[in-house]
Amino acid sequence: MLKKRIIPCLDIQNGRTVKGVNFEGIRDAGDPIELAKKYVLEGADELIFLDITATIENRNTLLELVRDIASEINIPFTVGGGISTVEDVSRLIKAGADKVSINSAAVKNPQLISAIANEFGSQCVVVAIDTKFKENEWKVYVHGGRTPTPLSTVNWAKQIEQLGGGEILLTSMNNDGTKTGFAIDITAEVSNAVQIPVIASGGAGTMEHFKEVFEKTKATGGLAASIFHYGEIPIPELKKYLSKEDIAVRQIN
Repeated sequence: MLKKRIIPCLDIQNGRTVKGVNFEGIRDAGDPIELAKKYVLEGADELIFLDITATIENRNTLLELVRDIASEINIPFTVGGGISTVEDVSRLIKAGADKVSINSAAVKNPQLISAIANEFGSQCVVVAIDTKFKENEWKVYVHGGRTPTPLSTVNWAKQIEQLGGGEILLTSMNNDGTKTGFAIDITAEVSNAVQIPVIASGGAGTMEHFKEVFEKTKATGGLAASIFHYGEIPIPELKKYLSKEDIAVRQIN
């Protein structure tokens, strides 16, 4: 059985890890390098590092910070924020990232997904979908959740797979930071619609929420931020709990 992944997300702003609620109300959560090292020791399966204002401020992800983090950890590491060209990806891979996450740029130019996949392999391309339930449908949002698009979330997920995307990071903006649980309905819809891995993001607040998303959807990973950053749910405890609930996870050596 494929083991489910527990993935802390480090949202970076001005070189610090930050966290908000519903993509707003940002507050400091610590030094990203120290947090990354802590998560490796605790048994995190992967890390995702998102420079959350890179697209808004129209600048490249902080390469120096990526190098520093990559030199300190030995687990797979995804980097996103402000990536719009194959050259951007090349710089990040050379800096030590294992995968890249694209969002707004992929919506604007879907062929970017294929271009990155052709150059570095599909396994390198994570396409993030920020989605919001509004007027009885799930739609895709871009620019850090600030701009709505006419794209249907499920249809966009299918297109991502067809274009060569290797993985989807699905974040429910309605649930983000609320600690009320993952958006089970859209996570199930998307993970049923594609064959590539789907990471569920947005709303984790308890260990039971991870159990629920893994039991009720085909999501292969559960992502969270504040509950890990502020020590509310230690990753070793979460993995012990999931194992007892017969959910396969990688144990710490």
